[in-house]
Amino acid sequence: MISTPLRRSIRGLVACFLALLSIFVFSSTPGVAASGFAFTTFELSSTPGLTCPGSGGSCTNNAAEPQIRADMAGHFYASSENGLGAGTEAWRSTDSGRHYTALVSPNAASQGAPVAPGGGDTDLATAPVKNASGVYTVYVASLNLANIDVSTSMDAGKTWKLNPTSATVPGDDREWIAADQASKVCISYHDVATFNIDVNCSYDAGTTFTQLGEAFDPTHAFLAQNNEIGNLVIDPRNHIIYQTFSGIANAGEVPCSQAGSCGYHVVWVAVSTDGGKTFTDHVVYNNPDTTVSYGHQFVNMSVDRAGNVYSVYSNNHNVSYSFSTNHATTWSVPIKVNAAPSNTAIMPWSVANQAGHIDIVWYGTSYSDGTTPPDTYPMSAAWYVYFAQNLKATTAGSSFSQIQATPIIHYGGVCEGGISCTGNRDLYDDFGVAVNPLTGMASIVYSDDQYTNDPNNPPQSGCTPSSSNSSSCNHTSIATQTSGTGI
Repeated sequence: MISTPLRRSIRGLVACFLALLSIFVFSSTPGVAASGFAFTTFELSSTPGLTCPGSGGSCTNNAAEPQIRADMAGHFYASSENGLGAGTEAWRSTDSGRHYTALVSPNAASQGAPVAPGGGDTDLATAPVKNASGVYTVYVASLNLANIDVSTSMDAGKTWKLNPTSATVPGDDREWIAADQASKVCISYHDVATFNIDVNCSYDAGTTFTQLGEAFDPTHAFLAQNNEIGNLVIDPRNHIIYQTFSGIANAGEVPCSQAGSCGYHVVWVAVSTDGGKTFTDHVVYNNPDTTVSYGHQFVNMSVDRAGNVYSVYSNNHNVSYSFSTNHATTWSVPIKVNAAPSNTAIMPWSVANQAGHIDIVWYGTSYSDGTTPPDTYPMSAAWYVYFAQNLKATTAGSSFSQIQATPIIHYGGVCEGGISCTGNRDLYDDFGVAVNPLTGMASIVYSDDQYTNDPNNPPQSGCTPSSSNSSSCNHTSIATQTSGTGI
């Protein structure tokens, strides 16, 4: 992910794709419970066919920056990246997230891909309607050196078909993917030449991407060089497409944005009611303090079964959300989500299910002095994955139940500046949560750089007690909800 300062000075292709060449690793420990919730945690295996927990010392991986989705049958799919050019990892759970089996890599070099495999900025989607084989198609997207890989599985992850040139506009950064119906899938991304947010759609399950739209409507063309992309969402009930992002408020702020004296203080959403051909931009929240930025990876959006839309965003200290009951046309005021002991909350992700029901996760720590950015937090700052749930999220004054869903996953600074990071970047730029739509119970996939050595969380090769809290121990793990209410 390209940092804002770097983006303002460098628009070339090469810089966009050097961010993720690092090697990654992982660990965790069993359940943390509070407020009636309990989670079990375990590391995932990078060996296809192995199921974790239960495979002992083989449950290790070197991946980071993961994502997760669930299909309508209640099966979870997760993906994570090995670094640009090194391919992606993928996993599947058929028992509500209590065990995950490693799948063959969606875009590994050994599969004979016609260009270098992806492995940067992975994202994942599942179709809401069964395909001709009676299963829900799964898509994994990632960056490669020139374009976007979209890998499609029509058989629940057993085999994959790779399209290495999915983006109509080559030279791309931070792609997202969302699926609709049995065989429609769309990707969104920054094209480096203009820094527009492009939305490409395929109607043949990712074989070809023939439809190209742009998230910025003519009135908001000033956003092209002054935005940070967020995720892409499609509501399967009405087929409305939502693309969220942060940016400046108006054309008059372009000079201060380019100079770095004002931030991306506005949360936006681009809405398409014609299947992604055209979009109309709406303001979710415009913070009057123009020095605030929501351009920290990443603003996030989700939709519940009633069509209510939720926007979740962090100012680098706290997570807030807004909701819309009219398809993102107007929005509620911001509502703070995190509470003590999570005095700092960053990198939020959300998932909604039944009407008004939402889960939100983030990386959080009790440390906060109100001004210091997380990049330079002291080593005393202990980070966890936090989980919060609201069953009346479209009601003013409603509250969240909040718990720590994991043991400590990192100590010290957390850099969110992409490839311009000078501090610790072991947690990279995002992670995710999904819920089984049949039960509403959650499964979270996350990054961890701590040394652990127990049956569910063995240390990776090269990860020792002395190398804990470094990239030598970085890895992808799961935290699955085992009790408490579902959404």
